[in-house]
Amino acid sequence: MATIDLIVLGILKKESLSAYDIQKLVEYRNISKWVKISTPSIYKKVIQLEEKGYIRSNMVKEGKMPEKAVYSLTEAGEQAFESLMLEIASKPIHIFLDFNAVIVNLPSLPPEHQADCLDRIEQNVNILKTYLEENISLKEHLPEIPETGMAVLQQQFILAQAIETWIASLRSTLQESSEFISPPAQTSP
Repeated sequence: MATIDLIVLGILKKESLSAYDIQKLVEYRNISKWVKISTPSIYKKVIQLEEKGYIRSNMVKEGKMPEKAVYSLTEAGEQAFESLMLEIASKPIHIFLDFNAVIVNLPSLPPEHQADCLDRIEQNVNILKTYLEENISLKEHLPEIPETGMAVLQQQFILAQAIETWIASLRSTLQESSEFISPPAQTSP
């Protein structure tokens, strides 16, 4: 089983929801920013989890809306959830940063393209950091946001800050070794 299984089972442990509602909750909580999970994968996953007997569906009709399947955790699903929590918590930590593929190949580019690549990564880190700052600010005082959810947002913010510091250090190191050209020009406000 995978991380997405844990996300879906964990959401359904708290309340019964349709696949659409699970997907909306994943979006609202920004789970896809820190775990690889997509909308189609949620719909596929609920079907798989139901086939395994971890969740069951109940057809529900609300007003004039069409019927929809609402999923809830079974006893086997409760056990699978607890087992998966321990299994994933016991695994080695891997931090995959896609931009590292660019970093290891920087020496293969002319200096001006190296700078451009680092500038783009830095811009994306800044966008992420700003997004996280705004998200933390909006959600830190909402009672419906669990402390663990806020902890993940703060973790992501700290990682973005660390990457920002690391990029500055990398620029300096590359400049000193003459593998790279000057940092981006500062713009005034």
